[in-house]
Amino acid sequence: MSEAAVDIATPSGKNKSTENFPVGSALIRPALRPHVHAYYRWARTADDIADNSALTSEDKVARLDLMEAVLKDPARRDVPVAAEMRESLNVTNVPAVDCTDLLIAFRWDATKLRYDDWADLMKYCRYSASPVGRYLLDVHGEDPAGKHYSDALCDALQVINHLQDCKADYLEMNRVYVPLDHLEAEGIGVEALAEPKCSPALRRVLDRLLDETDELMQRARKLPAALRDTRLRCESATIVRLADTLIRHLRRRDPLAERVKLKKPAVAWCAIQGIAWALATPKPKRTS
Repeated sequence: MSEAAVDIATPSGKNKSTENFPVGSALIRPALRPHVHAYYRWARTADDIADNSALTSEDKVARLDLMEAVLKDPARRDVPVAAEMRESLNVTNVPAVDCTDLLIAFRWDATKLRYDDWADLMKYCRYSASPVGRYLLDVHGEDPAGKHYSDALCDALQVINHLQDCKADYLEMNRVYVPLDHLEAEGIGVEALAEPKCSPALRRVLDRLLDETDELMQRARKLPAALRDTRLRCESATIVRLADTLIRHLRRRDPLAERVKLKKPAVAWCAIQGIAWALATPKPKRTS
């Protein structure tokens, strides 16, 4: 007998339309779009739990643990978003690890407020960002070798988001993703993130992080050419263009003074460039 539904959701108001990058967009194959949307709902629910300031750390972890328990138990439907995700995984034969790895990062968000260095931040991104790209490759039946490139793209996207939200994350949740050693190298502390605008020292910190993100993008730009699905190639190429454009904007603009976000014409231009690039790039040969 299944258990009664439990409402663990803590909606933040965020949805696919508020994300920086396309989520299950029209570029995704129509038959797969409902599954991608189910994955987004899974991730959005867990993210909202981790970011809810009204919940204790213990309550957040308990809710995330419940999501995982229902995902893994075919007899349970008491957390609908987890039951729907489980059914989607069964249909698509995608491994549950693409879902459960995300929960590792969200548990850290509930309990971990600082990151020591770039390696520490990349360990977080391995669970908070890389699983999204891995899921998309898995649900499309792509060569697992492509995950080397998708990991780099997703991790770069995560750092970009951290830089966009560095002030709000600190002021609203006392959460700082800017590595402490980067701040210490410039003789400043996390308090610099609360200022109305970037100091010269903080600007150097952010530029260093953008340089490190650019290194990830060198690998990420190889992703579209590694994919066989034409629609996914177009989607990934568009996202690469969006990431590169946001990096340039973050170099020129101050994320403490404003949230650095692209306007619709810039997003459309990235899509046009990305699709043209993807269609002009030869598909990889099938491996036997």
